[in-house]
Amino acid sequence: MAFKQITESESHYRNLEKMPVLDILTSINNEDKSVPAAIEKVIPQVEQLVTVIVDKMLMGGRLFYIGAGTSGRLGIVDASECPPTYGVPYGLVIGIIAGGSKAITEAVEFAEDDVEQGWIDLQAHAVNEKDVVIGIAASGTTPYVISALNKCRSNNIITGSICCNPGAPLSAASDHPVEAVVGPEFVTGSTRMKSGTAQKLILNMISTTVMIQLGRVEDNKMVNMQLTNDKLVDRGVKMLMEKTDMTNYEAAKELLLKTGSVKKAVDSRHS
Repeated sequence: MAFKQITESESHYRNLEKMPVLDILTSINNEDKSVPAAIEKVIPQVEQLVTVIVDKMLMGGRLFYIGAGTSGRLGIVDASECPPTYGVPYGLVIGIIAGGSKAITEAVEFAEDDVEQGWIDLQAHAVNEKDVVIGIAASGTTPYVISALNKCRSNNIITGSICCNPGAPLSAASDHPVEAVVGPEFVTGSTRMKSGTAQKLILNMISTTVMIQLGRVEDNKMVNMQLTNDKLVDRGVKMLMEKTDMTNYEAAKELLLKTGSVKKAVDSRHS
């Protein structure tokens, strides 16, 4: 069966420029409601990918996201949130985008079509067989991403992928493909919408579950979060008081700031 890009299929809606604002908003929201249902169907595939990532990280490996455009930006966002949220070192989860840092805020022409640069960008981080590399592409056809995954596999590096078309070429380059088929976009081909939402939700699931499995969460609390602003310090103080016999807010705050994390503060009280 010939590969069909559902992500490029005609929108179910016509004459958008003539629709009242309320109808536009309601229609977009109705389309967005279908995304979690599409993801629910692929949770077993996400589970397999997460299990492999955890195993590799416990052996000293890292997680890479590689993508172009919106997909690349989503990977960078997810990777950048892991250190402040879970207190893991920068470089444990790495996001790579076609076109480099400029592409985070601007479109870089033809960067996604370069079949050599993806592997070069991964090599800049000394990617190796301890690591897992996840390619992200809504269409599942991006040459930059596909060629990078193929090169990874030829170097015994485990690969995963996230896309929104069934039977995509990207999936064929992946050991653990995830295909969340969300259907045509509200604006035809605008994959930053439902496809991007699906990718973001799946990335949330992957990184959050991995961090829980690595012991970076206790009960339901981010006990290893970095204390980078007053809101997080306040949250940390309240967590510390909840987890210990401390009742004085200022004393708890002093201990928290001295130790640097809720977990270290709690451990110091119990030692």
